[in-house]
Amino acid sequence: MTDQVTPGRPVRILLADDQPLLRTGFRMVLGTEDDLDIVAEAGDGVEAVDLSRRLLPDVVLMDIRMPRMDGVAATRAIVEAKLPVRVLILTTFDLDEYVVGALRAGASGFLAKDVPAEDLVAAIRTVAGGDAVVAPRILRRLLDRFAGALPDPSSGPPKTLDGLTEREREVLVQVARGLSNAEIARELSVSETTIKTHVGHVLTKLGLRDRVQAVVLAYESGLVRPKA
Repeated sequence: MTDQVTPGRPVRILLADDQPLLRTGFRMVLGTEDDLDIVAEAGDGVEAVDLSRRLLPDVVLMDIRMPRMDGVAATRAIVEAKLPVRVLILTTFDLDEYVVGALRAGASGFLAKDVPAEDLVAAIRTVAGGDAVVAPRILRRLLDRFAGALPDPSSGPPKTLDGLTEREREVLVQVARGLSNAEIARELSVSETTIKTHVGHVLTKLGLRDRVQAVVLAYESGLVRPKA
């Protein structure tokens, strides 16, 4: 997991999208926030990786489909270089298959391109703070699409989850359903701090970077399946 942003300083953002008009729109939205600072823009994946290496932004707002190198390959390059940079993917519903690749490459979350401005701002702050963002509506569509390739839970819990306590497994299920820590706390009638501790234990025990990887593992292992 990459370092969290130092409290008191703005979150440094790199915009990576091949459409100048979209980058302008994002700049207008994010530019009104005092704690967000757009340090550069990239028009393709190669440029995004190069600027990430040179400028070390806190968050890269990454489009999936770009020339020279797509967002999945660019994300993988950034993560494999072990840069203190987190990637937030922007996608459209017709590119769901790319989201799976982006998550496996190490993205810290994904949002729809038509996300409300306040949700985009909140997601950037969340990712910069060391957590990950799983947009529930994209998650549901994504999992419905890939449900046929997921394991049958009737075969029993995967051995990789044997080290989790019953409560930790319960928390993992709720994370996989796209709930935030606050929502899980309400669901289980405990404090948000307690849930944050449980999530941390789950990530450590399973060797995962963040809750996005936890979501992927929960579904790939068959612990949770999409609702009919």
